[in-house]
Amino acid sequence: MNKQLYLNVIEETDTYKRYGKVHRVVGLMIESKGPVASIGDLCFIHTPSESNKKIAAEVVGFHHENLLLMPYLEIKEIGPGSLVEATGEPLQIKAGLGLIGQVLNSMGQPLDEQKLPKGLKTHPTDQKPPNPLERPTIKEPIQVGVRPIDSLLTVGKGQRIGIFAGSGVGKSTLLGMISRNSSADVNVIALIGERGREVREFIENDLGPEGLKRSVVIVATSDQPALMRVKGAYTATAISEYFREQGYNVNLLMDSVTRFAMAQREIGLATGEPPTTKGYTPSVFATLPKLLERTGTSKEGSITAFYTVLVDGDDLNEPISDTVRGILDGHFVLDRKLAEQGRFPAINILKSISRVMNQITDSKHKQFAEQLRALLATYEENNELIQIGAYKRGSSREVDEAIQYYPSIINFLKQGVHEESSFEKSVESLKQLFS
Repeated sequence: MNKQLYLNVIEETDTYKRYGKVHRVVGLMIESKGPVASIGDLCFIHTPSESNKKIAAEVVGFHHENLLLMPYLEIKEIGPGSLVEATGEPLQIKAGLGLIGQVLNSMGQPLDEQKLPKGLKTHPTDQKPPNPLERPTIKEPIQVGVRPIDSLLTVGKGQRIGIFAGSGVGKSTLLGMISRNSSADVNVIALIGERGREVREFIENDLGPEGLKRSVVIVATSDQPALMRVKGAYTATAISEYFREQGYNVNLLMDSVTRFAMAQREIGLATGEPPTTKGYTPSVFATLPKLLERTGTSKEGSITAFYTVLVDGDDLNEPISDTVRGILDGHFVLDRKLAEQGRFPAINILKSISRVMNQITDSKHKQFAEQLRALLATYEENNELIQIGAYKRGSSREVDEAIQYYPSIINFLKQGVHEESSFEKSVESLKQLFS
């Protein structure tokens, strides 16, 4: 029986390799006559040089009957007539527990050019999100290890959060704190479109040796082709999905979704898509939900995802921010004014929200969190009057109470970068604030 099964597989196997030839190169795009391939398939372009290197490229479109390919690497050695070999399948990566502690590129290969550990399984980078009816509801909180988040913006296992901030307001530092202090089993960290200088700084300073011991880091720097930056996001999500399938609670931290969208825009414009909102192509707004919906809960485990969104000119209503905010289950807004005042983390509590907090916290916790928000909002509304001395004590009981509690609230919202605070400790500190 088994012998016949093997014979059938051998008979059905296509033993031919199919080739095409490079026809022309325009900007980022390589046009080739043949081979037969589908959108998303991986192809190899053979260089005519003596080294006979193979450059990986992906089919991203068609022009008449020609393939439009985009390379993962630079295209310096490609010439007219270079052979294009079809693989007949999309990019596959290797995933497994052996990846923990590794720093990888977008194709899942170690960045230090060492060999991958043994015992890894092949895993596709592009997958469909779980069936909505097979997703368990979010019922329990996960420890983030950042006091203002755990107490006032409680995150659930499998929740997807957007961290919205301009440049230099403390996104990377906050991600480092979450990856070190969170109660998740594994961290998968994707640095998409980062400056090359910041990669090692993040790994050594923000993440640290303790954080790296339970993390997989995927890096696609800003100088790499657009396809590598897009694939970096897909590879990180695929590795997270692998760990979720094994029953782990995973943290996916992606910095940043905006640079992923910019890379997708580059690809769209190169394939001839029309620019629409702020130059972004329609494929950007089609791709974002597909990427972001892959995380969350499943029958086996959960992926709690934190996506940073680089807010252009601190404008929270620009197209990418608006789209991402509509897809995710909550958003944390990092405020430049708070960062300038020396407050870290610079989370603007009043502008931030966790959409699942009410269903995963007890009534006492919710009551104290609402009380703090109300006091903070009252103080902010009357801030100008208080600062110039125009407010007289006794005019309003609510304002008097807000002024009384304000120094304690600000002290509570501050947390040192290497200060540890468990979920229970954060909630207890919130309750003690009003006792």
